[in-house]
This record gives sequence, structure tokens and C-alpha cells, in this order.
Amino acid sequence: MPLTVLNHALADHIVTRLRDENTPPEQFRPLTRALTHILIAEATKSLPTRPRVIRTPLEEMEGRELDVEIVAVPVLRAGLGMLEPTLEMLPGAAVGYVGLERDEVTAEAHSYYCKLPNMAGKTAFLLDPMLATGGSAYRAAKSLYEAGAEKVILLCVVAAPQGIARLEEAFPSLQIVAAARDRDLNAKSFILPGLGDFGDRLYGTF
Repeated sequence: MPLTVLNHALADHIVTRLRDENTPPEQFRPLTRALTHILIAEATKSLPTRPRVIRTPLEEMEGRELDVEIVAVPVLRAGLGMLEPTLEMLPGAAVGYVGLERDEVTAEAHSYYCKLPNMAGKTAFLLDPMLATGGSAYRAAKSLYEAGAEKVILLCVVAAPQGIARLEEAFPSLQIVAAARDRDLNAKSFILPGLGDFGDRLYGTF
């Protein structure tokens, strides 16, 4: 399972702002948008392209365009903060939704909603900002593969070793693009150093 951790000064700057407990939701949301743009740029770097002949204002030339159908799939609700910037970068992408709720006792994710377009042969960008135990990402990725996705790329802000290992074992071909690889999980399976509950910080539901 390929894991890519961003090596980018601006991404590091944004992640530090997101981690800061003093960053309010009205700043947290645009920071999430900016970081998602960088994650998308990295995740699309090696996607297949095809030639396309166009005409510039000066002459005809052969350019390149993406040769893959993409579906953006946010994990509700935190992943919604990554959806709009993804569509800004990939306006032709279809959109699916996966609703997962984490059991605070077992730390396992339970599905309460799943709405996907036709996934056959497509590349899914799974938007889930926090990869902790890997429970939510596992269930979401499983749904995507079962629906026929040819390729799944998980975009996350921070990833813990436990979640990375779980996905690596379950889905060897799944790719992860993370802004930061964090140290560990605490006794309640929260990421350390982490940044708290992403959804709460995004929407101000403390």
C-alpha cells in the first residue's frame, strides 16, 4: 500500500495552524480548503493522462488531460470540509457519500448511510481527514471496492500508525496521501498529537 506524506512547507504551515487549539472554526474551514488543494495536487500527480489537441490564442498544440473517471467520496461529516475544494480542483468528478459513526466505547465505525454513483472502473478519492484506528476508512474503502472502484486513494490530514497498518493489511493496493504521519493513539483511540475532533472544530460543535 503506497503511503505518501506531504513534504511541503506550506502544508506544514497549514497543519500547524489546524493543530493549534486556538484556531477558531472560521479559520479552520479555509485552512482545510487550502490543505485539500495541496493533497489533491499530490494525489493526482501520477494519474494517467491522454493527449488532446487544442488551439491557444496563437497556435495549435497538443496538451494533456486526465484519462480517468473520478468519484469524490467524503466520509460524513468531517470529510465534507474537503469536498468543495476537491470539486474546485476536479470539477468533472462525480460525488458519493458514506456516513459512518464511531462508537466511543469500542472506537469502531458503524455505517448509517451510503450513496454512491456507478463506481465500476473508476478512481475513488476517499475524503476522511483523520486516520486513527482505521475503522472508518476500512468500512468506507470496503464499500467502494465492493461497488466496483478500480482504484481508491484516501486523502487525510493526519494519519496514525495503527490506521495505516490496518489499511495496509486489508487493502494492499489502496493509496494514502496524508499531510502528516502522527505518533500514536491514546487510550481513547484519539490521534496524538492530532488536532482534536475534526468535525467539531470544522463546524464549531464543541
